[in-house]
Amino acid sequence: MLPFSRSHARHPVTFVRRATVVLSLVSLLGSSLPVHAFAASESVSRGSFLRSAINALGLDPASEGTIPYTDVPEAFLPYVRTAGQHGALAVFNASTTINLQRTITRGEAIAVLAGLLNATPSAALAKDFKDVNTQIQRDSVAIALERHWMRAIRGTTFGWSRALRSTDEKMLLRKVTQSLGVTVLSPDSQVIRVDIDQREAYPKEDILRTVWDLLEQEYLYNDRIDSEGAGYGSIDGLVNSLDDPYTVFFKPSSNKDFQTQLQGEVTGIGAQVEQVSGVLTIVAPLTGSPAQKAGLKPGDQILSVNGESLDGLSYEDAVSKVRGPKGSTANLHIRRDGDDMNVTVVRDTVRVDDFTVTTTNNDVAVVALQQFGQLTDSEFRTKMAEVAKTSPRGIILDLRNNPGGLLDAAGVVTSAFLPVRSTYVQIISKSDTTEEYTLDEPVVPSSIPLIVLINKGSASAAEIVAGALQDSGRATLVGETTFGKGTVQQLLEFNDGSSLKMTIAEWRTPKGRKIDGVGVKPDLEVVNSETGDEQMDRALGLIH
Repeated sequence: MLPFSRSHARHPVTFVRRATVVLSLVSLLGSSLPVHAFAASESVSRGSFLRSAINALGLDPASEGTIPYTDVPEAFLPYVRTAGQHGALAVFNASTTINLQRTITRGEAIAVLAGLLNATPSAALAKDFKDVNTQIQRDSVAIALERHWMRAIRGTTFGWSRALRSTDEKMLLRKVTQSLGVTVLSPDSQVIRVDIDQREAYPKEDILRTVWDLLEQEYLYNDRIDSEGAGYGSIDGLVNSLDDPYTVFFKPSSNKDFQTQLQGEVTGIGAQVEQVSGVLTIVAPLTGSPAQKAGLKPGDQILSVNGESLDGLSYEDAVSKVRGPKGSTANLHIRRDGDDMNVTVVRDTVRVDDFTVTTTNNDVAVVALQQFGQLTDSEFRTKMAEVAKTSPRGIILDLRNNPGGLLDAAGVVTSAFLPVRSTYVQIISKSDTTEEYTLDEPVVPSSIPLIVLINKGSASAAEIVAGALQDSGRATLVGETTFGKGTVQQLLEFNDGSSLKMTIAEWRTPKGRKIDGVGVKPDLEVVNSETGDEQMDRALGLIH
């Protein structure tokens, strides 16, 4: 990662205050959380949390300033001053005493963090919680849910007054900071500034500057000089030199498309794609999309669009050729298993539902999970609890052609079936190996059989869930070996609307099995024919 410092650099780089943590081929996984002990942890005091939060966010403890409290120990004065200057103490309703030794609650903790970051919710709290009543409570909970800092403990109870434990504190702060060294600007700022270490020279910086100066001063066709395009092109060249298909720079237009996709809507042919060995390759056609209706399949290589070759194009440029307005036609030249063919696709707007639940005639619940999106994060456990109440003979979790999504959503899905604090993924970075574990009690009893369907279009977050359920012995996997996308990316979004997706780690199953380039292998290998769904048939046959 780039070296971050808290000094005032000459050219600070600004990032929009937004940290979407995702796990998919065209999405991102933020930095992982630390390994936590499984034993019950101690509660956290108000004073301890203020100190930890201010240090984690890189704020300078204030050496000067007055406070209205008479009970603050000398060692905590700088942290209380800083919190007060950022308006982060309002949640305590304190007048002359703040009681720093008192245990801080989950709700108070997120309110403090919202104050320190001057965060405001993008929309009013959409769900009613019986323990969330005041405006500051509603705003704080809305922020925590929007940014995936914390989840409700159950349906209509957020858990505002529940004591914050030390393990929960570590997890919360890591989620908020995303392992970035950041400097928070003044309270009225709407961005977080990351000051890049200003070294004297970057690779070939002297030549780059000289070439740019010569072009500006001497190049004959001055009207052809596009400073913005040149800047983005330079960044593209730097990123592309890594030869990492998952480290990608997005110009503002492409980044906007990416963010829209996370909301569950895309316009185009409706397929998840990645550049594999320099060739734009379909990972999975979206359910009900033009791509699926036209017969496109995972692994199909797109060689040209409407007669224009994609050979040699960057990922972003190749994707832009495939995309197009609703109703337009994309004539694709496809290579499938060594054979070339032409496929015509009429582009359209595709709305992607996170998941659907149906029940077969013999009382088996089929849960088709299309992506790990925001609805999965917020609604999956509730839906699974409703399914469990019907006492189905079994559950089939269909992860076929699921390209991934949000990290929190992957944890939510796993937590519906595994005991609380079950490890569901290992994250191996440059500096350490950490684990993610489930935070909630399961809502589906272990007595209900679970079958998971996978194929080569199942990727990233889908592979994490499949691997975790397989390692734990909770589910039987049926189908084909998955895609094999086992690296971790982080998204840095810049204030001009562009962003950088950067590989920062590798993930493995709870038992340490490598996934990248290998995939998750099914317990029962079944390949579908052109006309039937033998995988589903086999899954149904396993449930007695």
